[in-house]
Amino acid sequence: MNLVLMGLPGAGKGTQAEKIIAEYNIPQISTGDMFRQAIANKTSLGLKAKSYMDEGELVPDEVTNGIVKERLAESDTKDGFLLDGFPRTLDQAKALDDMLQDLDKKLDAVIEIQVPEEVLVDRLSGRFICRNCGATYHKIFNPPKVEGTCDRCGGHDFYQRDDDKPETVRNRIKVNVKNSEPILTHYDKKGLLRSIDGNREIDEVFTEIQQILAK
Repeated sequence: MNLVLMGLPGAGKGTQAEKIIAEYNIPQISTGDMFRQAIANKTSLGLKAKSYMDEGELVPDEVTNGIVKERLAESDTKDGFLLDGFPRTLDQAKALDDMLQDLDKKLDAVIEIQVPEEVLVDRLSGRFICRNCGATYHKIFNPPKVEGTCDRCGGHDFYQRDDDKPETVRNRIKVNVKNSEPILTHYDKKGLLRSIDGNREIDEVFTEIQQILAK
């Protein structure tokens, strides 16, 4: 079962990824984990990636692609894998096609979790923090027991980080939509794309993923 999982920030990819890897006993392969592993193992590509990261620069595609290919060649992927956070560009998607062909593997499905933009904005911009003690809340998922009062210290002064403000979140989503559209089109043309409604209970979303994978 070789899968790519896609979805905008806040769509619930992380939650569904955990359920998929537990149910199907396949490794979750994320770019961050691959970089950390390659750097820890001091592979030539890992050291190259580290040199860019230490300078605060983006790791070039040829290095990222090489690290992904090395990871997909490891023995724990023989029964499948779940790619999360890769590919991020159309060029990376095309490179993945080539590396899978070289490794004599093929993708079974690209699962896209769709959630309306306004719901994502609510999910991602709902976080706020007590200025007095630093306790973190979320207006939907974890509100204070008494509105306007911190559970921990009883304070009434809350603030939002710039990253969590709705206008910042909207911009982040727009950038992600622009970047993901060519990738989704690429996989749709290959007949691999399966889009599902992520604006439901977690178990309902997972049940649909299971139904897709059963086919």
